[in-house]
Amino acid sequence: MSRKHFSQMLAFVNVAREGSFTRAAAVLGVSSSAVSHAIRGLEAEVGVQLLTRTTRRVATTEAGQRLFLSVSTRLEAIDAELAAVAELRDSPVGTVRITAAEHAANSVLWPKLRNVVDQYPGLHVEITVDYTLGDIVSQGYDAGVRLGNQVAKDMIAVRIGPDLRIAVVGTPEYFAHRDIPITPHDLAQHNCINLRLSTHGGLLPWDFEKGGQQIKLRVTGQWVFNNSSSIVRAALSGQGLAFVPEDRVLGDIAEGRLIRVLDDWCDYYPGYHLYYPNRKAFSRALGVVVDALRHPVS
Repeated sequence: MSRKHFSQMLAFVNVAREGSFTRAAAVLGVSSSAVSHAIRGLEAEVGVQLLTRTTRRVATTEAGQRLFLSVSTRLEAIDAELAAVAELRDSPVGTVRITAAEHAANSVLWPKLRNVVDQYPGLHVEITVDYTLGDIVSQGYDAGVRLGNQVAKDMIAVRIGPDLRIAVVGTPEYFAHRDIPITPHDLAQHNCINLRLSTHGGLLPWDFEKGGQQIKLRVTGQWVFNNSSSIVRAALSGQGLAFVPEDRVLGDIAEGRLIRVLDDWCDYYPGYHLYYPNRKAFSRALGVVVDALRHPVS
């Protein structure tokens, strides 16, 4: 491959991944006009439109998506081999890109990794909060975080956190004029704060389990958010009941700002796992991150 073709492919893959000429140019360290010129040249040579451009976003055409899926994996292989060569130095270098949901990023990744970069100046960690559970390979991530029962079978999974548990909470002021729910079905009489994720479309159900009995409920209420931070904030304001990971609200429960209900219906479920492809070239940078995140075996 000529240097020109390599530059064109590099520009195309980054535009397709970032969905923007401007962001792709920033990643490559060149001007937006240089990226546009490279894409025009590539489309002229193949004779097929690879990207569609709107005022808001740049997206791949069918031909462009096929080319992206093929070329991006090859470029990743080149990056992996270069990183492997760089690991011959004394310290790990390179960027480790991880995608995770908000709670995993805040409760596991940040606490465990914030001191790692101080130890290794050549290591860079990029965390993207995302709920799509998409293909980390095609999206250019080195690793992703999911609950233990959601990891694809063809991935290597490493446990990075303990089992999790949900808490249903509301303020004392909220319960001042409402009955405490005894069973999940009593939630029909309450103002429940819902969570909607863009990838799921509908509102996420509230799952309960007790003595082998499982209940999945669609609750109703006046508020809907797409992240747990906003749900906790609304609950603390007395707007309704929240259904959130218990570590988010244990302090508020202990200090009396929130009251926990349906505790006996909230069972544990598998904790977070870091997952990544079984590649031949496993960079030392990713290895350092995996070791820092690994949850101790009890």
